Amino acid sequence: MTVLVVLAILAGGAVWAGITVYRHVVVSLISPGCMAGLGANSTQVDPSQAPVAATIAGVAARMDLPRRALEIAYATALQESKMTNVPGGDRDSVGVFQQRPSQGWGTAAQLQDPEFASTAFFKALVKVPHYTTIPIYQAAQDVQHSADGSAYQQWENDAALLAASFTATPHGVTCWYKPTSTGHPQLASVMARIPVVFGSARSGATVEGISHAGTGMRVRVSASHGWTVAHWMMTHASMYGLTKVSYDGWQWSASLTESAWQAAPGADAGSIVAS
Repeated sequence: MTVLVVLAILAGGAVWAGITVYRHVVVSLISPGCMAGLGANSTQVDPSQAPVAATIAGVAARMDLPRRALEIAYATALQESKMTNVPGGDRDSVGVFQQRPSQGWGTAAQLQDPEFASTAFFKALVKVPHYTTIPIYQAAQDVQHSADGSAYQQWENDAALLAASFTATPHGVTCWYKPTSTGHPQLASVMARIPVVFGSARSGATVEGISHAGTGMRVRVSASHGWTVAHWMMTHASMYGLTKVSYDGWQWSASLTESAWQAAPGADAGSIVAS
């Protein structure tokens, strides 16, 4: 009997060790990533794409543009750079929209800031006659003047999904990454960047105020753009060392698992809390 007990203990230990090793291997195989959309209507988004997409959505909100404008911008960015902030391109093209300094879009350094590049793109887009009703590829081509304007058409469905996910779908975008165990979140940097992307409290109702206490911060937002701001903060979490973002009954926590936002009934509908 004693021998059987010992064997059982050893077997149990081996199983537990196996489970521990398995969990370690599974976690180590999971790479940081993001997902836009919910359920079957979702798509994988690269961690380098998500912050750019969130910034483009933030600028559209700041400029009070319709979702169609955001869809046009997304289709353009997907075609020009796969929605990444590339340092170069054809001739002197640079940035997410591959804008050319020689054509008056701005300096190369400015155009590698997605906020600046998005603002420049939208300023040109709103000058296109009937841009909200003409085909997306045509509106994009009227801004970009590329060699083949029809190429933007292939991204229309993806652009529509991303636009809805980043702006109109509650907890419609989620990312996962392994948080570091040292250091505090860079709250000052976040607080300085948010007004640049979304505008100050005086310039509109997207962000109505920002405050912080200790290692946490609170951003008061308008209901119409609250999730746009929340998604921006979540997609920039790894950049600024944020590990929690809460808004409107939901909370996101940083971890290296493909976990989505979790219901958090106490999360405020008027403010985003992050730490």
